[in-house]
Amino acid sequence: MAFSSTMFSNQKILILGFVFPEPNSSAAGGRMIQLIAYFQSLKMEIVFACAAAKSEFSFPLESIGVRTEMIQLNNSSLDLLLTDLQPDYVLFDRFMMEEMYGWRVAEVCPNAIRILDTEDLHCLRQARQITLKENRPFEKTDLYSDFAKREIASILRCDLSLMISEFEMNILKDVFQISDQILLYLPIWMDVKSEEEQVQLKSFEEKKDFVFIGNFLHEPNWNAVHYLKTTIWPLIRKVLPTVELKIYGAYCSEKVLNLHHPKTGFLVEGRAVSATEVFGNARVCLAPLRFGAGIKGKLLESMYAGTPSVTTSIGSESMHGENPWNGFVCDDPIEFAQKAVELYEKQDIWKQAQRAGFEILKQRFSKDKITTDFTTCLSNLTDNIINHRQHNFTGSILQHHTMKSTMYMSRWIEEKNKKK
Repeated sequence: MAFSSTMFSNQKILILGFVFPEPNSSAAGGRMIQLIAYFQSLKMEIVFACAAAKSEFSFPLESIGVRTEMIQLNNSSLDLLLTDLQPDYVLFDRFMMEEMYGWRVAEVCPNAIRILDTEDLHCLRQARQITLKENRPFEKTDLYSDFAKREIASILRCDLSLMISEFEMNILKDVFQISDQILLYLPIWMDVKSEEEQVQLKSFEEKKDFVFIGNFLHEPNWNAVHYLKTTIWPLIRKVLPTVELKIYGAYCSEKVLNLHHPKTGFLVEGRAVSATEVFGNARVCLAPLRFGAGIKGKLLESMYAGTPSVTTSIGSESMHGENPWNGFVCDDPIEFAQKAVELYEKQDIWKQAQRAGFEILKQRFSKDKITTDFTTCLSNLTDNIINHRQHNFTGSILQHHTMKSTMYMSRWIEEKNKKK
């Protein structure tokens, strides 16, 4: 069904951000900029509000016509903004923002459609991290944590939750019995290169070295790099003694910088000015992710740049469907190293992997289909919000009790702060 952007013209959306987006620092930042661009294509008025301070790497939202507002935690400043703006939609950037501000939105603007952008299923990432530390296999029963109770409650309180992973959609439906009526599969989308653009990329011979990119505020990235340094890279380096592995990432801590070791070709380069350029120069991307959730922006960027990868089953999760991976998927470190060498040395295998990456992007991450599905969903929600909420009665119950508990706790803190 085709939609005109005029049906959303002059509607207002308030985005409650976890941080001001940094698209050059993380996939989460890039995801937020994508969503903002999408809402702009619908001719919506956009306000981005956040309690965190801007950094030197924050995207200049005002330069693209997005109004920004600083709000305070446990403070009625958001109430005033909501009263003044009267948004048609409110987007929570991760469940913690809904947990913190959702009751205020429901109280001041009860008719606003509440949307949660989950980024990934946080309780899944946490459960996997715990089982890795305990050196045991992950079981679905590991999901039943207090942390999960908070996250699932937040999903239920919202009118719609955006999910970037089909695997996580299935967990919500099968394990937690969440209705798919309040879920929408909305992965990160990517442009698809034409055949002419593919030909213009650097060739196998022109590319060299291995690369890893990841924001080091994100624990799975630090774990992967440490695993590379201590376990996988020595195996690769024995076979390829002159090849280097370049580690890029925002917010490199001292423990990351201390891994820098030029004699063994392990180079910590810090923040990448352009991920596209970094991937464009590298021959193979290495991403031995041992826990995490969602889909991996670094691997999408690698495909887009025509650079095959070696990753784990967690790294490739929900990304390629029935398509062959653009390289290799290995969970055993010895096999991982062997396949990395094979992909690096054998041009025919490398070219086949590169083509597989382009096909994954074309079939699974094409912008047109993804955004059309989102527009259809928004339109249906707008037209049927009362009926929609009646069918999510559990969410209404949770919203009611949140208004009676979280609300009073927040207001108690606010009054206590006034007395200081």
